[in-house]
Amino acid sequence: MRANRQRSLAQAMRHFLKLLALTKDELTHLLSESARLKAARQQGTETPTLAGRIITLIFEKPSLRTRVSFETAITHLGGTFLFLPGNEVGLGWRETLADFGRTMSQYVDAMVLRVFHQSTLNELARWSSVPIINGLSDEAHPCQALADLLTIQECFGEVKGKTIVFVGDGNNVAKSLSVGCTKLGAKFVLASPPGYGFDEGFLEEFRHSTGGATLEMLNDPIAAVRQADVIYSDVFTSMGQEAEREERLARFAAFQVNGALLAKAPKHVKVLHCLPAHRGEEITDEVMDGPHCVAFQQAGNRLHAQKAVLEWLLKR
Repeated sequence: MRANRQRSLAQAMRHFLKLLALTKDELTHLLSESARLKAARQQGTETPTLAGRIITLIFEKPSLRTRVSFETAITHLGGTFLFLPGNEVGLGWRETLADFGRTMSQYVDAMVLRVFHQSTLNELARWSSVPIINGLSDEAHPCQALADLLTIQECFGEVKGKTIVFVGDGNNVAKSLSVGCTKLGAKFVLASPPGYGFDEGFLEEFRHSTGGATLEMLNDPIAAVRQADVIYSDVFTSMGQEAEREERLARFAAFQVNGALLAKAPKHVKVLHCLPAHRGEEITDEVMDGPHCVAFQQAGNRLHAQKAVLEWLLKR
């Protein structure tokens, strides 16, 4: 009986798992709040809206930007964070995810997780009576996408009407960004070698969430960037794909974001990269350090976007 009651509480809880679950209005609100919180930080008018709140970060995968930006965001907002390596807590093998979620809900006010499998987050969200935040999974990276959208908004004034070209594979970052762009009225194009586009499972979920919208996928990076407002680069070999590294480097050789590719795009184009960058592979020094690249502004926006998410879920 008690377990059923706690599960009912968990089902009513708001989480941040995928942008697919957000409405256009919710996404617009989060972007607006991200910009407001960034301005407040710059002006010294930030308030401790998370005072007394405790947020735990549970990471199965290594991290620099996600960990530091969340820990800093929580500190700026007056909260307290606890970092727990995934191998210590033993997600799903020391005890069931249901037991873990119900236990942690007694101690903390929210959980940020960086995990191998989206199913881990989905199961925890079924049982946790505190918000679950996706800090990265195999299927989605919504915090990154929110920061990306904030950066595009800063560069162009709005996201609507812009063309964003992701040069790489249909990975978790591309999936989340494609959803955000579509919900806000931007065109998203994925440029990748044959066989490395979006999987059918994601495309079906995307169509269902967006009312039948479609995504453009091209195998020619030059054709893809001709009308681009934004060119987005990401590593060709993600964590967990190390065994495929040599094959991927060969298959993606023509998809490097370099000076030659940039020359095919409009002069106003901006270049984004979610970092870390493997310079000389997916992107060159010339582009990373050039005037079109806003990757470090983009990295900084992780801090402000995640503050907006934390306040949206936890602010009293």
